Amino acid sequence: MKRLSLNKKENRKNRHLKIARKFKRIDNGLHRLLVTKTNGHIYAQLIDDGKNITVVSSSSLQLGLKNGNKENSSKVGEDIAKKALKKNIKEINFDRGGSKYHGRVQILADSARKNGLVF
Repeated sequence: MKRLSLNKKENRKNRHLKIARKFKRIDNGLHRLLVTKTNGHIYAQLIDDGKNITVVSSSSLQLGLKNGNKENSSKVGEDIAKKALKKNIKEINFDRGGSKYHGRVQILADSARKNGLVF
C-alpha cells in the first residue's frame, strides 16, 4: 500500500523523482530544460544528460530582475531560448523540477516556445 504524505515538500520531491525516472527511461538524446523556482527568483538550465553538463543557463537573478513575478518568468524563458538557439539546440525535453505546470513555470515554457524551442 502506498504511503500518503501530507507534507508539501515530500509531494514536490516525489513529483520530481517521478519525472526524473521518466527522462532516464526515454533517453532520446535531447537536452533537458530544468526549471527551478523560489519565492524570489526563477532559474532555467539546459542540461546534456549524456555528458552531465549544463550547456546554457538563465535566471532572473542573472538578468538582474527583482521580485519573482510572471513578467520575469517570461524574460527568462525568452533568454534561455535565445541562448539555446545560438548553440543550435532547438528540440528539448521540459523538466518542471517537481513544480506544477501553471503560473510562472507555464509562462516560462510558453515564452521559450514562442522564441523557437520545441518540446
